[in-house]
Amino acid sequence: VQVDWFSLVGVISLLCFAPFIVFYFVMACDQYDCSVSQPLLELYQGKATVLSIWARAPSFTWTAAKIYAVWVSFQVFLYVCVPDVTHKVVPGYVGGVQDGARTPAGLINRYEINGLQCWIITHALWFANANYFHWFTPTILFDQWIPLMWCANILGYAVSTFAFLKAYLFPTNAEDCKFTGNVFYNYMMGIEFNPRIGKWFDFKLFFNGRPGIVAWTLINLSYMAKQQQLYGHVTNSMVLVNVLQGIYVLDFFWNEAWYLKTIDICHDHFGWYLGWGDCVWLPYLYTLQGLYLVYHPIQLSDAHAFAILLFGLIGYYIFRSTNHQKDLFRRTEGSCSIWGRKPTYIECSYVSADGRNHRSKLLTSGFWGVARHFNYTGDLMGSLAYCAACGFTHILPYFYIVYMTILLVHRCVRDEHRCSSKYGKDWKRYTDSVPYRLIPGLF
Repeated sequence: VQVDWFSLVGVISLLCFAPFIVFYFVMACDQYDCSVSQPLLELYQGKATVLSIWARAPSFTWTAAKIYAVWVSFQVFLYVCVPDVTHKVVPGYVGGVQDGARTPAGLINRYEINGLQCWIITHALWFANANYFHWFTPTILFDQWIPLMWCANILGYAVSTFAFLKAYLFPTNAEDCKFTGNVFYNYMMGIEFNPRIGKWFDFKLFFNGRPGIVAWTLINLSYMAKQQQLYGHVTNSMVLVNVLQGIYVLDFFWNEAWYLKTIDICHDHFGWYLGWGDCVWLPYLYTLQGLYLVYHPIQLSDAHAFAILLFGLIGYYIFRSTNHQKDLFRRTEGSCSIWGRKPTYIECSYVSADGRNHRSKLLTSGFWGVARHFNYTGDLMGSLAYCAACGFTHILPYFYIVYMTILLVHRCVRDEHRCSSKYGKDWKRYTDSVPYRLIPGLF
């Protein structure tokens, strides 16, 4: 497989700039009261140099290294050594041993789905510590935030490098490796599809879900504790961010078995993009709203707060129902009811890699008749709600919606390109039937 120049330039610039972007935002909060423009202005005017900013930033500490090592080890322990019992107790939850999607080489991997259980145990311990044991202060994550970032970077690069070397030396499944002629691209986008150690430790599932997403809600709780410590009260904006992002995290773990069939697990190979991204990019940049609110404790009016909560919940409802409609349609092969009516769809045919003909149905009713990727629209509404909770005085908390918009629009284009070449003129019939991608009437 050859890599075009455009992809290569993109890959190398991401490898160079992504760690810098994370540092920049966290440093801006720490040194410049969350102003994104101030550091650049001072550099331009000569009031600060790159070295002076660097010197003021807290460096790696062994305290942070110990905290981080305990954290990751504990998550590995919960993932590998505590089989799921939640699915036996909680009705409707799908956990325990589950099959993944078929890999390009035709393998079906098995997974131990116990993310919800890991999340519950971790948070139960967090609350027990805060109210009863007092082993550590609940503000620990905020207090150690930048030193922890260096530890997260070390793990991110170590895991990516290990996965990279493992693919050459002892791959889990040689047929599922994708080598391009380019070492940078291989390192970043990954070679192995599902690298594993032993029978159950799956790198993709663990890093995609555990250290980062379980921590997401803990990080927000730590910010909340810091607000309480600094100002003697917690603002409604902070509660909003905790609640809305908490719903998103719980949704992720509730549907973890379903995520085995989505794009991250189905199409992406495991490289720096997932390894480093899940260790550093996710916990540091997806939590900027809570971090911002520690420095700027914004108290919203009741009407404003309620409007944001409603907007976020509607977004979540659209995101979840849209995915549910597609699942229902797939499971019942179209013999179901969507919005009280029999679903409409377009019959398609395509040829798989081995030359066989297959038939498929594309849903054109319910939310799927409104726009072709309306689940992304719901996701973006939820993302905008987190950001809007931070008021409108700074640009920093809006990084998330800008990033998600770029990510999901890119994903739209990538999906459509894939479908267009797969279905041919049937896809044209589908796009005529559902003309808009994300926002009816606009895009």
